[in-house]
Amino acid sequence: QFKEDVEKIKEYILAGDVFQAVLSQRFHTKTKRSGFELYRVLRKVNPSPYMFYLKMNELEVIGSSPERLLEVRDGKLEIHPIAGTRKRGKTQEEDDALAEELLADEKELAEHRMLVDLARNDIGRVSEYGSVDVSEYLTIGRFSKVMHIISKVTGELKRDISPIDALISAFPAGTLSGAPKVRAMQILSELEPTPRNLYGGGILYLGFDGNIDSCITIRTMTLMNEHLYIQAGAGVV
Repeated sequence: QFKEDVEKIKEYILAGDVFQAVLSQRFHTKTKRSGFELYRVLRKVNPSPYMFYLKMNELEVIGSSPERLLEVRDGKLEIHPIAGTRKRGKTQEEDDALAEELLADEKELAEHRMLVDLARNDIGRVSEYGSVDVSEYLTIGRFSKVMHIISKVTGELKRDISPIDALISAFPAGTLSGAPKVRAMQILSELEPTPRNLYGGGILYLGFDGNIDSCITIRTMTLMNEHLYIQAGAGVV
């Protein structure tokens, strides 16, 4: 079914509906482990910039996200679009070769550039005129199991817009939906067999000073009544 849906998205792309869409699928298993046990294992095998464990009654959320959704700190906005993936090499030479291969992959580069433009647009709506900048572009971020192409888009928050309003403006992330966002989400809603729930959403903290930092809920598990769910997606361009 997933492969059939990929072909349907390609048809939408050829018809001019979207440039890109991020199709996902859900996996399910049962476990006797507690969510906190899974979180401790995840910290060891896949440490990431954003680690979280949340328990809300019977629902537990365990995550290890590499990707910032939006940070607002002292009026400065920052988004880190991530698109483009390779496994890590077993040696430094293999690792460097895979990074070089990733940065030469036209599909990965096309997707990444498109999502950087989308991030610029998201930040631009809530930033002071002329303040939006791509401060880092097409860099390699290395994690325990994979490497990604990462860029950094920044801006200065308009005085009449709150950090929460800026977060709402950037949500959902283009790297988990597609471009244009609204049409991509309509297509994904049509094709994906189950609601995404937390997948592709965000987890954030809000400081007393009004600053926020948030991540995209990817590399995330939900656990309820011994049922464990994991969702993963892929960009189609």
